Amino acid sequence: MAPVVIDLRKSDDPHDVVRRAAAAMDAGQLVLFPTETIYGLAAAAWQADAVKRLIQSKGRATGHPLTLAIKDPLEAMEYAPDLSTIANRLARRCWPGPLTLVLPADHPNSQLHQFPESVRRAVVPNQTVGLRVPSHPMILATLQASEGPFVLTSANLTGQPAACTAEQAVEDLGDHLDMVLDDGPTRFSQASSVVEVEGNQLKILREGLLDPDTLKRLSSLVVLIVCTGNTCRSPMAEVLLQQKVSQLQGCEPRELEEQGIIIASAGLAAGAGFPASSEAVETVSHQGINLTGHESQPITDRLVKVADLVLTMTRSHRQAIVARWPEAADRTHLLARDNTDISDPIGGSSEVYQQCATQLDEQLSQWIPDLDFSNRPEII
Repeated sequence: MAPVVIDLRKSDDPHDVVRRAAAAMDAGQLVLFPTETIYGLAAAAWQADAVKRLIQSKGRATGHPLTLAIKDPLEAMEYAPDLSTIANRLARRCWPGPLTLVLPADHPNSQLHQFPESVRRAVVPNQTVGLRVPSHPMILATLQASEGPFVLTSANLTGQPAACTAEQAVEDLGDHLDMVLDDGPTRFSQASSVVEVEGNQLKILREGLLDPDTLKRLSSLVVLIVCTGNTCRSPMAEVLLQQKVSQLQGCEPRELEEQGIIIASAGLAAGAGFPASSEAVETVSHQGINLTGHESQPITDRLVKVADLVLTMTRSHRQAIVARWPEAADRTHLLARDNTDISDPIGGSSEVYQQCATQLDEQLSQWIPDLDFSNRPEII
């Protein structure tokens, strides 16, 4: 029987498509979904017969793990409760996106134990589970509307090239499909990266879209320091903290990124590409720091998402960040540990700038013990 084919490019009611796709998944059908990488064949993880059909349709040998597609990074904790710091960073920074994380699956509280035995064998054949949050609005919305996660695999016969169009997938798997969601060629037309994470170690099982250098940066400790215009206070704080940390690590500030440590700054009302103020440059030069290369940047969704710690100059800065990004509330703090504001020195004398730098230096020293430098990504 031919599958139901829905052309998403011509649909005028995406909510109805989501409802129909969720109903198909809940009924144990096999649905072809577009993702940002390649087309994926999905079955509901709680439907043992559907997962069995999925495996048979691909002609896949037993013992080859299937990926579990989940709706958001927080859901990863349900299946791998002992997420390491590195795994948490990658999940927060890369999902939704083209990354499959392979994580230990032996925790007694893992929801994997609630799956039918045959599904557990398919998803966890080797005491690890592959988790992914795909970045395509249709599969994400369907995951939200369904009872649970999906077992997801590339929509092709085993050994054949991955399908980057619905037509390619139907050519390989047509008789096995119940529903096809066609959104044309996928955005990247390349498979997701597959990375096994255990503690601080990253083992790249399939490089995909993310190369080793990118994965290392995405696994780094990131501190973001925020002020208003990103030309005075936060640039000084950025380079002062870089100096402190590099001294502790026994390296030059420019080498911190190689150590898995990124310290950056931004402004809530900043333009892009402006230099630090001449007074700020002069003030930190007394400590042997060159700030002439600084270029201002506005705070963005991406910067907040990747930051492990956000330090703000004032309470109003913190309030503005938390109001816009409530999910970052527990990572966003006043830089001054005594909960006082650090005043903007702009327009002030050299003495005012020096007082500001001294205050920044003293307060940053108090944050050093809270920064965990032990969780450095190591690619093996």
